[in-house]
Amino acid sequence: MYRLMIADDEALEREGLEWIIRRAMPDTFLIIHAENGRTAIGLAEEHRPHIIFMDVNMPGIQGLEALKEIKARMPDAKLVLVTAYDYFAYAKEAISLGVEEYIIKPAKRKELVSLLHRLVDDLDQEKAKREEELEMRDRMSQLMPLAENELALLLMMNKAADDESWKLSEWLGFPLDRGLGLVVAFHDEMNIGRQKVYNVIHSLLRTFGSSISSSIIDRHVAVFLRMPPGMPETEFNDEVHQYGEKLRSHVEQHFGLSAAIGIGTVREGAEGLHESYFEAVFASTLGARNGEICHFGDLKKEDFAFTDRNPAAVSQAGQRSYVVAALERIREEREQQTMSVLDKAKRYIGLKFTEELSLEEVADHVHLNPFYFSKIFKQLTGETFIDYLTSLRIGKAKELIAEGDLSLKEVSYLAGYKDPNYFSRVFKKVTGVTPSEYREQVN
Repeated sequence: MYRLMIADDEALEREGLEWIIRRAMPDTFLIIHAENGRTAIGLAEEHRPHIIFMDVNMPGIQGLEALKEIKARMPDAKLVLVTAYDYFAYAKEAISLGVEEYIIKPAKRKELVSLLHRLVDDLDQEKAKREEELEMRDRMSQLMPLAENELALLLMMNKAADDESWKLSEWLGFPLDRGLGLVVAFHDEMNIGRQKVYNVIHSLLRTFGSSISSSIIDRHVAVFLRMPPGMPETEFNDEVHQYGEKLRSHVEQHFGLSAAIGIGTVREGAEGLHESYFEAVFASTLGARNGEICHFGDLKKEDFAFTDRNPAAVSQAGQRSYVVAALERIREEREQQTMSVLDKAKRYIGLKFTEELSLEEVADHVHLNPFYFSKIFKQLTGETFIDYLTSLRIGKAKELIAEGDLSLKEVSYLAGYKDPNYFSRVFKKVTGVTPSEYREQVN
């Protein structure tokens, strides 16, 4: 129900408008009366009306003045000017206030109802748009961490140079131009939820600026931080160090976990970020020995034998690279996500298979591209969507025929087929016999 305020100093005018509205559009509006501009401002603040009918000439605060104040507080309200005079005398000021419509006293019933229908349609469309935007924002908030993890893993594996990775970086607002890798390495096995730890790290990332992170893989988290254009490298490194200190202290205070922080050097491009990540992996190994933050750029050559930036070199330094673990984790997570999507799709098909149901509808239900959904459905079930749907429908038809209470035409409809002849052909193709022959066999 929408809220409509009628502001007019003449009670008879207000009551007349309300009578017309309630007769023409019952149960559509909660109607609020205001006898002057000052009262209108107060009631608007209290009730937040969706539509406001405002008389131009009222004692005290005039209609346009009241509308100006109300519009400033409620920019989405629909404003309608009510006047017994030539509207054009007020047109310029009214338009500047966002007044969309006007009516001339005495209001004609047909014009008033037509106007209200238009305004309600506008409100309905705006409401639907807001709900769609909220749903989209909700989906985006769920997708963002997945997208971050995907790009971080591609950088870890040095596979972020293709067009898809650049599109991903653009969507995340994380250009692959100049930055560094940072690794959080936990010393001990975590006995608490990984998601809780990740959430703390991820929330701190938001305070840093342009950054992405991987999920927790093999007691490690990879973080990539972008250096703002124009910032001196020394200043950036100082900020990264402070961020590393925050990370370490937060996980220790919140979860009692001891962590080492490894920081790579500033590098350019996707391949440079990959190299910086491996520097950070190595540095985190030395940091673990001392329980502190370790910058790869601060290490002296005699302190380590690091001749090549690859997983083998890091392993020689005593650090088990977790890129292999990351690859395995990606595979497992993708399989779990795919199976989850498939289960959701099957449940939906199970509820809807007796109705008109398309592959596109099911794909939309699980938020997948129809082509991709068709592909993974065939891979995981061993049959096409149509074959799976047909199998369910014919299975249902066989059950109904076996019960013996319904005509074959009724069975056809209840199994999801609106054309009994088509149903008969499909049934014979699947079972080898016609529905009539099957009935004879089972009865």
